[in-house]
Amino acid sequence: MVNVHRSGCPINLSLELLGDRWSLLILRDMIFGDLRHFRELLTGSQEGIASNILANRLKTLVEQGMLTKGNDATHKQKVIYSLTEPAIGLVPVMAELGAWGTRWLPVDDEMSARARALRDGGPELCHRFMAELREEHLGIPARTAADGHTVRELLQMAYLSVTTASKT
Repeated sequence: MVNVHRSGCPINLSLELLGDRWSLLILRDMIFGDLRHFRELLTGSQEGIASNILANRLKTLVEQGMLTKGNDATHKQKVIYSLTEPAIGLVPVMAELGAWGTRWLPVDDEMSARARALRDGGPELCHRFMAELREEHLGIPARTAADGHTVRELLQMAYLSVTTASKT
C-alpha cells in the first residue's frame, strides 16, 4: 500500500509522493527502459542522476510502496527492483504526459516517437503494457499479443523507424 504522510487533496498527495523529478524519471526508466538494477538505473538514465540521489530515491520509492527490492537470482551480490501495482498504474498517466509534451512542447522527434506510439495505441495499448509489466514485475501471467510483439518492442520499433528516417 502506498504510504503518504498527509491527508487531503488527491493532487497534493500525488505530488507529495511523485513530485520530485528524479522519482518520476526512475519510474520512467523502469517502466519503459526495463532497467531494474542500481547500476542500470545509474548509467542508463539520460539525465545523469548522481548515485547518492538514486540511492535515496530508490529507498523512498520502496518505503512508499511504489517499488519492491529483492535478491537477484542471477547474481548473489545484486538486488533487483520491481514495480508494484501502484507504480504500474502510472502507465496511463505517463502516456498522457508524453502525449501532452509532444503536442505542446518543442520535443525532439526521435525522443518523442515512443510517446506518440503509445498515444496512438490508445487505452488498449496502455492496458496491454500494464499487463506485460505485471507479468515481468509481479509474476502475473499476461496473454500473448496476437502480433507476437511486446509493447516495449512496438515502442522501440516506432523509435527506430524515426531514427532510420532521419538518417536518410
